[in-house]
Amino acid sequence: MESMSILSLIANATIVVKLVMLTLLSLSIVSWYMIWQRQSIMSKTQRALENFEERFWSGIDLSRLFVQVNSDPNPNSGQENIFRAGFKEFARLRKNVNSDPDSVMEGTERAMRVALLREQEKLEANLSFLATVGSTSPYIGLFGTVWGIMHSFLSLANQQQATLAAVAPGIAEALIATAIGLFAAIPAVVGYNRFSAMVDRLLHSYETFSDEFSSILHRKAHSGDADDK
Repeated sequence: MESMSILSLIANATIVVKLVMLTLLSLSIVSWYMIWQRQSIMSKTQRALENFEERFWSGIDLSRLFVQVNSDPNPNSGQENIFRAGFKEFARLRKNVNSDPDSVMEGTERAMRVALLREQEKLEANLSFLATVGSTSPYIGLFGTVWGIMHSFLSLANQQQATLAAVAPGIAEALIATAIGLFAAIPAVVGYNRFSAMVDRLLHSYETFSDEFSSILHRKAHSGDADDK
């Protein structure tokens, strides 16, 4: 029975099946690392979002808030980056005495859209890799299984009597490749779906903030006020 243990089956597998297993294990390890990394980043981003919203709606002057976030920026705060980009462009365009309020707002909104796209790229980093692992790992494992079963049946040609004991080890080692493929794919798919939903919620919050901030700046541009919300 020892010869039918999982470790012995892996050790006695053909070179192709071993390469398939090694590839799948490598993909699984990288996927788990990216899942841990994404979870850490998403948690920090969510906390940063809540902290900045609390500061923004506390009644602080926008110019003072701008100075604060410039002196101590939080790289995990998407809203802070959008605010900084929008207010910086707004202040730059307002320096022109002959600036048209509508032109000022067009430039400000454009700057915030660019900042929003950059935040989207940061949030979606590595998600495509998880999606690829989740979709391709079962097929890679299936390739190893098909190859192993084919090799097992070909080995029967050299035997006068085909028995279950003769073919079982080859089929068992082949099925291990499929199991490892599923082991790599399932966490990747779960992680991708989870993080995609989190990214959608964060981006929705960013877009809502951009619209609200744009409305505040629109009132400033047409009233000449520079501080009050």
